[in-house]
Amino acid sequence: MSKPIFKEVDDLPTGGLTVMALKSLDFLIPGQWQNLTGFDNTIRAVTGETDEALIQQIGERAVALYNDKSQGYQRALWLYETVESGSGLLGTAALANRIGQDSFLGFLKNITPKPEKAQSIDLCIKLVTELVAFCQINGIPGDSIGDFLAALGDYSGESLMRMAALVSFDGVIPLGPEFAEKALSIFDGTSPKELEGNPTYKSVQELIPGGGSSEKKGFIAQSFDSTKGWMKSFVSSKNVTQEGLLSRLKGFIEFTDDKADYVGALLDMNVKYYRHTGLQTLARRLIERAVAEI
Repeated sequence: MSKPIFKEVDDLPTGGLTVMALKSLDFLIPGQWQNLTGFDNTIRAVTGETDEALIQQIGERAVALYNDKSQGYQRALWLYETVESGSGLLGTAALANRIGQDSFLGFLKNITPKPEKAQSIDLCIKLVTELVAFCQINGIPGDSIGDFLAALGDYSGESLMRMAALVSFDGVIPLGPEFAEKALSIFDGTSPKELEGNPTYKSVQELIPGGGSSEKKGFIAQSFDSTKGWMKSFVSSKNVTQEGLLSRLKGFIEFTDDKADYVGALLDMNVKYYRHTGLQTLARRLIERAVAEI
């Protein structure tokens, strides 16, 4: 890792597009997410501790845990960061495709993926990345779908916000309310070779369980199918709609209704919610474990 973990947490933004986008989802999970930034500040928030010497001790232990390569913490952060950089490439391609349909740049549609297919693959891979990162953080085998599903029901704070953002920004906005069925259907129809050409898949494939792309594709599909019920329940119980989400985004992203389909691609390129909340989750887990071990 290029920066120490405490510096990564210290450098988390307190404002900007990512934070505004996440705050726009507060209505789905009221009060669940606070934008915790700063390593010492996070220690205080997680532990309630005020003793500076103890805060220092907890911080040092958390840093040592993160630096231990036999643990999965560094790999988890790598996943959170990398899946987003691959996704950003998809956003660029999807937006180029959309522009290609609207102007003389029609030739672009021949060299960029269709937004719906790109978004569907992206969504499935982001979901499996959450599962694999969860396994890395908790020190369990990377294919523990059952453990992940059990934990998902208890997700809160940053982790729940990340799933809310996944459902909203990568699901409902680009693909509509039936995004889960649509994405899985499109993903199932994607060949392993097509998958290998996908930037998001290429970025994280080494940590996805499975021998080759065909096995990895099967694992991604199984993971998504297993989690589909939770996502559909989240959408129905929270009454998540494209209109509702877009109206909240209009507070800080300018677009007209006829250009709403650009928004998914714009979010892909500019809103780094996976890394942001992933780093917050990672810091919390490190601190909780450090406290338990002191």
